[in-house]
Parts: sequence; C-alpha cells; structure tokens
Amino acid sequence: MPATDMAKELARTAAQAASDRLATDITAIDVADNLVLTDAFVIASASNERQVHAVVDNIEEQLLRRHQIKPIRREGTGENRWVLVDFGDITVHVFHEDDREYYGLDKLWGDCATIELPELEAQNAQ
Repeated sequence: MPATDMAKELARTAAQAASDRLATDITAIDVADNLVLTDAFVIASASNERQVHAVVDNIEEQLLRRHQIKPIRREGTGENRWVLVDFGDITVHVFHEDDREYYGLDKLWGDCATIELPELEAQNAQ
C-alpha cells in the first residue's frame, strides 16, 4: 500500500522547508510498502553542520505551523552530520553532503517509488 495522502503532503512541506534553507539534492521516497514505522523518507543535504541545523529547525517549524505536527524523536543533533527526525508518517534525514554519500540511503531505498515534489521542480526550472 503506497504512502497516504497525508504523508505525501507532509513530505512536500518538509521538502519545501528544506529548500527554503538552501538544502540540496532533496528527495522524497515512498517506503510504505517496505516499512511499518513510517510511510515516507525525506532526504536532503547541507554543506555544513550549521546549515544542517538550520534545515532541521525550519522543517520542524513549518510542519508545526502548517500541519500541527511535532517530532516524535530526533537523533544526531549533537554533531549535526546526519540528523534524523521522526514525525510518525514521515521520517526526515538531513545529511552533511559528505555523509550522505557514505551512508547511501538513496541507494538502499532506490527500488522504492519517489514522491513527486512539484513545487521544488517548478523552482528548479526557473
């Protein structure tokens, strides 16, 4: 069963919030058929630890403001190299650029469907 409409909407909000803080290589992956704990992953990269922190903060702020959703769990905020934020329906991964390639989540979940991010695609086309 694919990700719920709510999970897709949360993923789009998180992706836009990441983009607003200049995160790069943003993708949303539908993992609902493979995991029971979450429906979607949002994965983004940042060039340094401060930017990782800023991206995570903005994602949390926007999901709270637009959807009244607070994080259930947060990991990795001490070093800000790979921060994982669990919102229930979605899990957000914000990586330092170097660490994203090393851990390879994109490859690990590469067989899963992606969630379209039309707002980001429109911005990138400009």
